[in-house]
Amino acid sequence: MIFPHLFFEATVLASDKRDERGAMNNSKYVWLLGLVVTLAIIITPIILFVPDKAPKRDDPWAHVPPAKVHTDHTPLMQGPYETGSDVTKACLDCHPTAVQEVMQTTHWTWESEPVYDPDHGKYVTLGKKNAINNFCISIESNWPACTACHTGYGWTDESFDFSNEENVDCLVCHDNSGTYKKSKGGYPADDVDLVAVAQSVASPTRENCGGCHFKGGGGNAVKHGDLDESLYFPTARIDVHMGGYDFQCITCHQTQNHKVKGHAPSVSVGILNTENQVHCIDCHSEQPHDDPRLNEHTDTVACQTCHIPTMAKKEATKIHWDWSTAGQDLPEDPHQYLKIKGTFAYEKNLPPEYYWYNGTVSRYLKGDLIDPSRPTPMNAPNGDINDPNAKIWPFKVHRGKQIYDTVYGYFLVPKTFGEGGYWTEFDWDKAARLGSEASGLKYSGHYDFAPTEFYWPTTHMVSPKEDALQCVDCHSENGRLDWIALGYEGDPVKVGGRELTPAISKKTR
Repeated sequence: MIFPHLFFEATVLASDKRDERGAMNNSKYVWLLGLVVTLAIIITPIILFVPDKAPKRDDPWAHVPPAKVHTDHTPLMQGPYETGSDVTKACLDCHPTAVQEVMQTTHWTWESEPVYDPDHGKYVTLGKKNAINNFCISIESNWPACTACHTGYGWTDESFDFSNEENVDCLVCHDNSGTYKKSKGGYPADDVDLVAVAQSVASPTRENCGGCHFKGGGGNAVKHGDLDESLYFPTARIDVHMGGYDFQCITCHQTQNHKVKGHAPSVSVGILNTENQVHCIDCHSEQPHDDPRLNEHTDTVACQTCHIPTMAKKEATKIHWDWSTAGQDLPEDPHQYLKIKGTFAYEKNLPPEYYWYNGTVSRYLKGDLIDPSRPTPMNAPNGDINDPNAKIWPFKVHRGKQIYDTVYGYFLVPKTFGEGGYWTEFDWDKAARLGSEASGLKYSGHYDFAPTEFYWPTTHMVSPKEDALQCVDCHSENGRLDWIALGYEGDPVKVGGRELTPAISKKTR
């Protein structure tokens, strides 16, 4: 039996204990609620400001092709071979379609397919075959000397047969003996052992490509500031891809059916945004940096601008050529003066010049009128701050002075090589007359010399990432970019960047 007063006391005691437990539970809930609120305050901004999708991991190795398995050609190419064409015929036994593939490329034709040129309002075909530059000027009338780098045999005049398969030179790209040399007209040099060279053939190396491309313009490092003989066996400091990872040229300039990917606006109107061009983002992510501030630059600044701070790192490159001083009996030095060519200027560790570039150029064509009182840009890069497809690119700019017709007002194509050429006669009038016959340009009999500019986009000699330009290299009082010339009101760090409509279109993989 439970007495009433005891029941009452027990009930009150139980109630008090429940109140104590409730208070304790409430305190715990309040603490948990505070923790949740605190975490929300911390996490919410992170959620709001972090991109929905993490940047794509930069994995360039996923796009580097594996090296091809080499086939020993020693038992296959026994010879004897009297001529280079004899070797080509032997190649055709196992590679019956190869020469036809080569003959469809600009390495063979030295001329593009018809491309619309908006500056001239017409379709043009342009290439080494018919372009004018401010180095050796033109191959017209000078074929034997210039075609020593052609992928063929026998181009010594305008009658060269581009349809003859036996004229294709397989060895110039595939020799791996290191002994193959070409002479005038593209023929093999007299001392070449054709059997030994034919037995050595394999995938093209830097030595194959560089044999012509490192020596454009008549010598090592003449034309390009970022291509020279230091790239045969470079250190990583000279070129991180070739020296650090042993890339061959064809690692990036990948080839299908003998069509080598890539072209330069030195001999074209230049359309970078095509399938035939090589882009950094063929292998690298469009946002490769850990720092998002650096990734923001990729809409406006080419990768090369920061990652190629200097060119001509080991071999000095030619930056000026004045033909008007040729013909004098002065002390000769290949980097300063030659009687047959005139006065030169070379520079080593050369910082680039920077211009907007949308992948196309305004190309000087044979017969275009000039203003001799100011430099004529032979291939000025197109683009400006308001062009959504333009980026700030690094360039080597070669400045020169070359012959023009003072009556007709255009640059002439002089004959320099061979009989009657300037290098033999030192007679500009005679050289102009003979060149006129080959080029089809009328010559009035009156000439003078006018200034020119030639632009080479810098894409090789990429430095290791620790040597890339830093913020202060551009964003400082004495930075290397001329912001006003580029169209800004000042340093964009202070005045803001460009605003574009529509948004910049990006190339996808």
